[in-house]
Amino acid sequence: MPSAQLRGVRLAYRLDGPKNAPVVMLSNSLMSSWTMWDPQREALTRDWQVLRYDTRGHGQSETPPGPYSIEAMADDAARLIEHAGFDDVHFVGLSMGGMIGQQLALRHPTRVRSLSLCDTASEMPPRAMWDERFATARAQGIEGLVDATIKRWFVPSFVEREPQAIAWVREMILGTGVEGYIACASAVRDMSQTHLLRGIAAPTQIIVGRDDPACPLSASQVLHREIAGSTLHVIDDAAHLANIEKPGQFTRLLCDFFVQVEKQRASAQT
Repeated sequence: MPSAQLRGVRLAYRLDGPKNAPVVMLSNSLMSSWTMWDPQREALTRDWQVLRYDTRGHGQSETPPGPYSIEAMADDAARLIEHAGFDDVHFVGLSMGGMIGQQLALRHPTRVRSLSLCDTASEMPPRAMWDERFATARAQGIEGLVDATIKRWFVPSFVEREPQAIAWVREMILGTGVEGYIACASAVRDMSQTHLLRGIAAPTQIIVGRDDPACPLSASQVLHREIAGSTLHVIDDAAHLANIEKPGQFTRLLCDFFVQVEKQRASAQT
């Protein structure tokens, strides 16, 4: 798997799909890796180059000393886009990845061709909740967080119906180191971005599972209200990892949006 040595961090990434096609960049959630996007890979790579990467502190990427900030992780994404030789991308981020996407669109607007913010938020209180999770991680390791995380990420019927998928996700969570988790989660805990959202100019869609307890529908409604021209899609019978629970519907929303943005760009150029 290739990696990019960027300013202060080495990021692991993977590029698939037809050369010269527009690029879709996928940014993972907290306690996951670029493999969380496997359900989207086949469909997306038919028509798009797909750039997946592990956020710092996750997967095969480096874990520099924390804590981190959402701004720093957005800068990582911008540098990776440049390293890979691209001008701009259709950026898709879920949960923490969506928080990074907000900052990427604000700090590096020319890098963002479109923005898909999925099961995410612009604020993540309360601080005490995160401090409790950090204490658990330090005392018990990531193992101490797995069961509660699975309950937040998926509706009960999916957990019962798809044991193999849950086992895969469990292993992905356990692949996250404690220091990487705490450093990234500190950035999520300390994030305050609502007052900045009106500065996002990229075409934006927002996708959320109706039953998401981690980044609830109300958080997506804030994003929709504050980002001019954005669209909001609610996926029924899905919680936090809607891309895994409802992969067909989720992927169609992405593809339809990318096609729409490309048509609008082509029309504007003629």
